[in-house]
Amino acid sequence: MEIARDWKDYEILDMANGEKLESWSNIILIRPDPQIIWKEKSFPEKWNSAFAKYSRSNTGGGAWQYKKKIPESWQVHYKDLTFNIKPMGFKHTGLFPEQAVNWDWMINKIKSSKRKDVKVLNLFAYTGGATVACSYAGAQVCHVDSSKGMVSWAKENVASSGLENRPVRFIVDDVTKFVQREIRRGNKYDAIIMDPPSYGRGKNGEVWQFENNISDLVELCSAVLSDNPLFFLINSYTTGISSKVLENILSIKLKMKTGKLSSGEIGIPMKNSILVLPCGIYGRWEN
Repeated sequence: MEIARDWKDYEILDMANGEKLESWSNIILIRPDPQIIWKEKSFPEKWNSAFAKYSRSNTGGGAWQYKKKIPESWQVHYKDLTFNIKPMGFKHTGLFPEQAVNWDWMINKIKSSKRKDVKVLNLFAYTGGATVACSYAGAQVCHVDSSKGMVSWAKENVASSGLENRPVRFIVDDVTKFVQREIRRGNKYDAIIMDPPSYGRGKNGEVWQFENNISDLVELCSAVLSDNPLFFLINSYTTGISSKVLENILSIKLKMKTGKLSSGEIGIPMKNSILVLPCGIYGRWEN
């Protein structure tokens, strides 16, 4: 497992009973997490310090309950990167801190390549964590997401990190349809990142289901890879899918004669503890 150990502005303070107690720039939240199936709290006294808690409803969905006033939005920093945070529907805050391991990996791949014009395609790009990381590393990024609100948020993150003058192209569109158009246009990319949901709908009602669509999408994306690509990264939170499955799909669909395949889990450590929270899986091909 690769563990995001370098955070200063984010910490898991405790976790038990299906919930994690976490600090985002000293604003403390309680959020549900299905991986936390043990009942014992390591630091029970810390839970009273929470500013807000997201509770799920028995009928579906859920809501935030506020114990203390918090800002409408605030910022967290990871090394030289800055992200805007706010509580939103379905427990999210607009950032997945465990993705820092992938940001570091991508930054290193881009910088160590010593290429001047690395073109990156970021699909299902959400609020742009990977977009910010790749832009910071010096790449040209095409950021694609079907949600106009998430794309606007990504623009804010790019600007907050002082990267607003870097070449980033923001696209609100269905991922598959966009890639199909890029194939027709003859556009190519040196790196592809995708973080597809388990299930979702595009802006025109297009249905996405991970198990049914991921393999075909990787094959489609292989047609927009440059002749000498740098990397291809798939990240997933889909329950029941092994990281090895992602590696297998990359092996089958990319048909690369050279390069390295890898896969695994990513996680976040708990402060003052040996416990680590598993948070997702990845599959990578790298040149």
